[in-house]
Amino acid sequence: MPTYVYEVVQNGEPTGERFEVVQPISDDPLTEHPETGEPVRRVITAVNIGGRWSDDAMGRRMADDDKLDRLGFTKYVKKGQGYYEKTAGEGPNVIHKDKPLKPEDI
Repeated sequence: MPTYVYEVVQNGEPTGERFEVVQPISDDPLTEHPETGEPVRRVITAVNIGGRWSDDAMGRRMADDDKLDRLGFTKYVKKGQGYYEKTAGEGPNVIHKDKPLKPEDI
């Protein structure tokens, strides 16, 4: 069942209070708060889709340095103020703000 977001309204304007309700798609939208009886309206929000393209899944894939290297990507990890070390791919082993790269370094 989907989770819907509702907001409390007074005189047609939102008050800022929001809450979530899990309910079947076939149910009509709520018109009043289930606990207080105040008028509410359903809020259209971005869809949260899990699976292969979710933020968590993408984060796990981007953390796999061997896979990034095989696919031809280069990854640098910040190790200090203006200092980055290469963990995958081709290119200089270190990038530092005090030592700008030259074209032949790339």
